[in-house]
Amino acid sequence: MTGEEREGVAAWAELLRLPALFTVPGDVLAGAATVPGRPGPHTLWAIASSVCLYEAGMALNDWADRAEDAAERPHRPLPSGRIRPTAALTAACALTATGLAFAARAGRPALAVAAPLAATVWAYDLGLKRTPAGPAAMATARALDLLLGAATVSGRVRPALSSATLLGTHTLAVTTVSRHETRGGSPLTALTALATTGALVLGLGRRCSGTEVSVGARQLPAYGHEPARPLRAALAVAYAATAARPYFHAVLNPSPPLTQKAVGGGVRATIPLQAALSARAGAPVSALITAALAPLAARFAKKVSVT
Repeated sequence: MTGEEREGVAAWAELLRLPALFTVPGDVLAGAATVPGRPGPHTLWAIASSVCLYEAGMALNDWADRAEDAAERPHRPLPSGRIRPTAALTAACALTATGLAFAARAGRPALAVAAPLAATVWAYDLGLKRTPAGPAAMATARALDLLLGAATVSGRVRPALSSATLLGTHTLAVTTVSRHETRGGSPLTALTALATTGALVLGLGRRCSGTEVSVGARQLPAYGHEPARPLRAALAVAYAATAARPYFHAVLNPSPPLTQKAVGGGVRATIPLQAALSARAGAPVSALITAALAPLAARFAKKVSVT
């Protein structure tokens, strides 16, 4: 590979925020854990769909922000000229179409969730993120991504609503902090995100009712919920440790660098949160698979920014 080709690959990795990609599969796995049944080939199609739609949002985000980035972040791939705006928009369209095609392969219920997910991604990038509804739209997209996993396995999403709410709340906090990361945030915003993290840790300690099945007159965990309790506790601690420290630093000094670190910490904390949600639903294998993505995300984050 020539130097020019390597530079091109690096530019696309930056545009697509490669480290953040590892926060995506855990959405589907956490959703699948909440419903009866086991993840199978259809779940892999759903994960592929989720990855494509997420990356479509990354490409579309930079295309929509190219004028703002030219003033505030001229080093980004589009304003720096390393990637043409038309190429980024084409990639966003192609990734969206591919994501929906993969969802169709996962089944009609999966497509029924993926379609509004794609619409939410485009609505956010093309307008909603500049309005007060922006963080809520991003939270909705993450919640829908988790519901995609539940719909793929069983065709039902109701058992996954509790987990989707917890994940969406975390995303709401991170997105709210990120709204002014280039100019610096406010101590109150970071403090609210810190408090939200504490509340979510408490929520992770509550039993996930969606995974219980009836056996005679008794209610039993569908996937061995009780043995997963120590794992759930460990993952909840990992989530709190990953998110809380940078939030606390941003509370003390909401400067642009520390606000950006708070956003990065919040993004990385998504992985242990997803893993904890899987463990909470009684799926330790899915939890461990998701948790294993964290070191990869951390490794790539040293080379490519997640924000």
